[in-house]
Amino acid sequence: QVQLVESGGGLVQAGGSLRLSCTASGRTFSMKDMGWFRQAPGKEREFVAAISWNGGRTYYAAFVKGRCTTSRDNAKNTVYLQMNSLKPEDTAVYYCAARSPTGLGVNLYEYDYWGQGTQVTVSS
Repeated sequence: QVQLVESGGGLVQAGGSLRLSCTASGRTFSMKDMGWFRQAPGKEREFVAAISWNGGRTYYAAFVKGRCTTSRDNAKNTVYLQMNSLKPEDTAVYYCAARSPTGLGVNLYEYDYWGQGTQVTVSS
């Protein structure tokens, strides 16, 4: 069982930066691939980024490539999403998710555990 807690969201002006954190409980975090998703009001939850269990591989959605970086610190059971050059359309609830290390999944159904989400609001 893995429990995930996101933090670091908030209100930021367009062009600003935020670093989201996702801290996991349990001893199996280092054996999990991790993903970041977001859900804007009235829209479906969508893939943002993923990182392999050892941090060796990452994958990003096209709309954040070059603006976001995901990383992890397995000693701290934490995965990060650094977001730069934020735009109003990045406003959403951001979720982290965990899955078995079978590839960098981009679909919601590929993930077994989810956090409660953290709100990111970007003002224009």
